[in-house]
Amino acid sequence: MSISPETNANSLGSDFIEATERALGSGNLGEVSDTELERVMTAAVRLFAAKAESENRTVRPITPEALTPTDIVVTVSALIRSGGLNLWDVSMWFNRTRP
Repeated sequence: MSISPETNANSLGSDFIEATERALGSGNLGEVSDTELERVMTAAVRLFAAKAESENRTVRPITPEALTPTDIVVTVSALIRSGGLNLWDVSMWFNRTRP
């Protein structure tokens, strides 16, 4: 997907964010399909990893005040399981030194 130069970077995720807020607010979680959630999560994780690995700075992945500890742990656990990893694998990366 190519983004035209006139596209406002702040609007790239706005449709998904609005749909998410509606779904969470109404309790109708099916308003965002599992397929669309998977596509967005996959794209976001790929971009985050690429930025974190290529840029010489810490990339902040979330706004902690917007999430509960449960939100974070449920998501991280699902990512670990989906990736076929275990906590030992994760521990190898957790405290690795950065160049």
